[in-house]
Amino acid sequence: MPSMELHSSSATFASFSRSLLSFQRDPDDLQQEPAGGIQEQGIDAFQLHVADLFAELSSAGGDNILSLLWIRKLLDAFLFCQEEFRFILLNNRHLLSRSPMDRLISDFYDRSVKALDLCNAIRDGIEQVRQWEKHMEIVLIALDPRQSFITQGQIRRAEKALIDLALFIHDEKESSSVLVQRNRSFCRQQRAAAHCRSFSWSVSRSWSATKQLQAIGNNIYVPRSHEVVATSGLANSVFTMNSLLHFVMWVLVAAIPCQDRGLQAHFSILKSFPWGSSVISLHERIMEESKKRERKKSVGLLKEIHQLEKCTRRLLQLTESVDQLPEGKEVEMIRQEVLGLGDVYNSMNEELILLERQVRDVFHEIVRSRIEGLDCLHKPE
Repeated sequence: MPSMELHSSSATFASFSRSLLSFQRDPDDLQQEPAGGIQEQGIDAFQLHVADLFAELSSAGGDNILSLLWIRKLLDAFLFCQEEFRFILLNNRHLLSRSPMDRLISDFYDRSVKALDLCNAIRDGIEQVRQWEKHMEIVLIALDPRQSFITQGQIRRAEKALIDLALFIHDEKESSSVLVQRNRSFCRQQRAAAHCRSFSWSVSRSWSATKQLQAIGNNIYVPRSHEVVATSGLANSVFTMNSLLHFVMWVLVAAIPCQDRGLQAHFSILKSFPWGSSVISLHERIMEESKKRERKKSVGLLKEIHQLEKCTRRLLQLTESVDQLPEGKEVEMIRQEVLGLGDVYNSMNEELILLERQVRDVFHEIVRSRIEGLDCLHKPE
């Protein structure tokens, strides 16, 4: 079953967590280690840990990619990687102030600051999706599938909520739904347009998620051989975290409604690393999904948004076709679609809160890592 494919990754995450805990030794103890001991072992093991985690993420079935559960797994993997990277830096603090490590780590922390803005924008996008639940609740109450009959008033009430949902789910500039266009009234169009222009309440109206992603991805390059040697391999760890930071932020922007979102990004330089093929495969699969005709106008590629879009469209078609009281087959068709909408509602209601907490955790972990890293950079042992 598809769901089992995604849940199977929990064993890998648990195993990685145990290895991370065993790696987190007191920095004072490390002074007793011989040169080339645990520090180099940790640096080498880090690449393999990242490869294992992203191989699991890449092995998820097509129906699971970009689901709320899968994105939460992605953030789990990123947090694990960020945590191990933080300890690698602490355990090799004597290298941080040396060239070229000082420049590499400073560039990484500059990218991290830009990622914090994206975390804020994504959290606002998650909150915006949660606001859609109010309209979903109206539909679910008005067209309660337990009812034996549906009145015209219930249909009209549900239809208004469905129209608002349709406007929110689609990019206002490109939306061409006949049903939605025909039923726009009471300034809904103006409200939806304002909604789509600025999903993020924490940033200015001129802020762009696309430009922020481009800024994070600019000048990420595979370390040169002399840089790897001069940093005892630490340059490869920095490159890995630069790439993961860029990729994870890109996935969040692709999936979640966000101000001026765009998917232009390149990850081809990752092929020489053990985790590179998995990241490239995920990037290609997500891009293929974004090019599907039914996904091009959506404000986010999140699986649950797509499910909501389909339920909304079908329910609008059914309610539009009802001129009088629905009976028999019409009631059953509406009932089935409402049940599907209820499934999407339950999934969002349970998972969005957890996802929001994880994005907050990512934000705080980036801040903590940056503070500790800069402290080591400016106050080397």
